[in-house]
Amino acid sequence: MPVFPKISLTPEVENYLKEGFMNKEVVSVSGKEAAERKFETLLNHLSHPPSFTTVRVNTHLASVQHVKTLLLAEFQKFNGLSVPVLQHPDLQDVLLIPVVGPRKNIKKQQCEAVVGAQCGNAVLRGAHVYVPGIVSASSFMKAGDVVSVYSDIKGKCKKGARAFDGTKVFLGNGISALSRKEIFSGLSELKGIGIRMTEPIYLSPSFDNVLPSYLFLQNLPSAVVTHVLNPQPGEKILDMCAAPGGKTTHIAALMHDQGEVIALDKISNKVEKIKQNALLLGLNSIKAFCFDGTKALKLDMIEDTEGAPPFSPESFDRILLDAPCSGMGQRPNMSCTWTLREVMSYQPLQRKLFTVAVQLLKPGGVLVYSTCTITLAENEEQVAWALSTFPCLQLQPQEPQIGGEGMMGAGLSLEQRRQLQRFNPSAVPLQDPDRDSLRDARAEDMIQLANKDCIGFFIAKFLKWKSTSEKDPQK
Repeated sequence: MPVFPKISLTPEVENYLKEGFMNKEVVSVSGKEAAERKFETLLNHLSHPPSFTTVRVNTHLASVQHVKTLLLAEFQKFNGLSVPVLQHPDLQDVLLIPVVGPRKNIKKQQCEAVVGAQCGNAVLRGAHVYVPGIVSASSFMKAGDVVSVYSDIKGKCKKGARAFDGTKVFLGNGISALSRKEIFSGLSELKGIGIRMTEPIYLSPSFDNVLPSYLFLQNLPSAVVTHVLNPQPGEKILDMCAAPGGKTTHIAALMHDQGEVIALDKISNKVEKIKQNALLLGLNSIKAFCFDGTKALKLDMIEDTEGAPPFSPESFDRILLDAPCSGMGQRPNMSCTWTLREVMSYQPLQRKLFTVAVQLLKPGGVLVYSTCTITLAENEEQVAWALSTFPCLQLQPQEPQIGGEGMMGAGLSLEQRRQLQRFNPSAVPLQDPDRDSLRDARAEDMIQLANKDCIGFFIAKFLKWKSTSEKDPQK
């Protein structure tokens, strides 16, 4: 049963998504009413968080069992939180922590704080409220007060307001670390915790500074994609759009830090974040560059610039293109104000990056394409385009196969769609587990639920079976 309204989208974007999910092929198989029902369910699920928090263990520095023991000890400090920590059977370096909630008996306080939508989304996944996220606070709020926290899902609240009567969603209660006066003094840019959440609607441990060298907070499909890439020690691997470095560091860890992992991102502070994460996790095989992936192919034959971009054709064993996308699969997301033009702007960029990736990949090499969105245009349509544009590519089955098959509507065969992985946020009904039900739940059932109740995500795996320069004998 939904506790939040469905995701708020501009009418043009909602219609665009609806057309994709109710395309002729889908409607001809499932019927119009069933397809429409499924689409509405999806919109409802996008505004709610997944049922599990997923963390990846940095196996380069510690064993999964050792980190699991440390994590359980950490949870005892978190209000004595007693929930199981499960090791994923198909992703051995992934731990799953069930989320308790939504909890419906939390008493709302007279003292209120309103936070921005992004901050609110983070709170629903276990974060505390940091000062920059606070938009409004009651005029009488003092440090130490118990405060009810709300999310301004439509971005209408004015910074510094003393009250807000617009559309807001209750996130739970916390204790203010600062007074209203201190938060909005304007004297300095405060960055620390502003409200420490003590009674969140969704109870999930905060991973702020918890075992930072051993753990990386990551959505389940984001961990799956690196296993699908299957990097091997000694290989040269490119992560084309790498920030903040979760998949980059995962690649290096799976290679036992042996080989070369090149990470690109065109925003300099994001590249610094990749370098910081590599250092924190003790990984030395990563080289991060501030560089536009669409320009990563060397067009002249000038001598190599000591491993820096641009790169010679066919110089990488494996390439991960976790492409910039509309991000419509992220959860929770209660409101998206993007225009249709913005949502549709990603397909051409993805194709530019993909074209460069194909040229940089060695014959016999593997290219994995992924997005955290749900649109047909950025996922299955891109696969259909790639197969018709690049005869040197073959679609490959994936291991592990955890997501569902690809969606109909892009002209792919059933066999091709079964080689894809589409993680559908509405694959299972919304959950509301309490501590008692978690205590009685079987591990197998919980893992099955974690596989299905996650963010929207898409993965395709290609093999480059011949050189780009070779002519296709059939043409």
